Amino acid sequence: MSSLSATASLLPTAVGPHFTLASSARLLGTTQVGPGAIISRGAVVRSVGGSVTLGAFSALREDAVVVGTPERPTSIGEKTVLGPRSLVMGARVGSLCDIGDGAILMPGVTLGDRCLVGEGTVLPPGMTVPDQSVVLGRPGQVLRMLSSEDLTHLQQRRGGDLSLPAAPLTPFSARDRAEDAPMGQLYAFRDRHPFVHPTATLFSSAEVSGDVVIGAGAIIGAGVKITGDLNGPVRIGARVQILENTVLHLQPDTMLVLDEGVVVGPGCILHACNLGAGTVVEPGAILCEGSHLGKGCHVAAGSLVKARAVFPDYALVEGFPAAQVGTRTSPPEPPRWVLRPEDLPGLRRMG
Repeated sequence: MSSLSATASLLPTAVGPHFTLASSARLLGTTQVGPGAIISRGAVVRSVGGSVTLGAFSALREDAVVVGTPERPTSIGEKTVLGPRSLVMGARVGSLCDIGDGAILMPGVTLGDRCLVGEGTVLPPGMTVPDQSVVLGRPGQVLRMLSSEDLTHLQQRRGGDLSLPAAPLTPFSARDRAEDAPMGQLYAFRDRHPFVHPTATLFSSAEVSGDVVIGAGAIIGAGVKITGDLNGPVRIGARVQILENTVLHLQPDTMLVLDEGVVVGPGCILHACNLGAGTVVEPGAILCEGSHLGKGCHVAAGSLVKARAVFPDYALVEGFPAAQVGTRTSPPEPPRWVLRPEDLPGLRRMG
């Protein structure tokens, strides 16, 4: 379990009145934050209706994403560390936990205190993990309870102090640091320029370059990177959502197409692929070059769709590598973690 040491301590040792927010991090909506918390470079918190709490001296490492909604709030306890590119979606995380790099906690997960979650672990919706558990796998499984050595490591990473301050939380609002750029950051590449429909929404930290077309009503979330620079186009249809810290890019002389109504969850990586209308890609999935999914497909969190894999309409796709595990009888419903248009004014300054 040496991989768990990747969550090495960045926590201060004294309680203070403020928290640390990196310049490239984004807090969207109103988040309740404890003193001494750290939100590192590229991390994104989306707190719809004040639905995310981050306890004292907890840390979100680089490019981590935390999402809460009124239906599925997220709470993170005190002195808990979320590793780089980890994703927490409508889950409850206890205190003194280490969440490994790239781990995914799906809606309804409850993680007890003093838990270790290994790198790349996926906790499926509704999973409950007892206190002092070591969890690993896709899907995650409790391997064992913490050993005395594990507890020593937890203590060392926190400056030798496992006490919990039970410190009060302070609301931090998007109005304190507004998302005020209406069209994100657009870059030309040689003679290729992005085109964004006037009704699309790009958050200010989204970056789009080259031969990219973004359709009507699309939403491109905070920290998303879309690159159309290598002799191939990127075409994003109407009402597509590409959410926080997802990356889309091409190989030379390829193309990437997302048909209308596609939803791509936070923390995904899409190489040159083709997704049919209404397909949902859950958080942390990777879709490799040349893969093709028909309309209405559903790709499970953390799945790896191999290069040139082809799946028919309405396929349920899951695994690492992914396989078809079933067939839907109707298009997937929008997940609760999608961005609803009515949520946007509370998350960013519009216009």
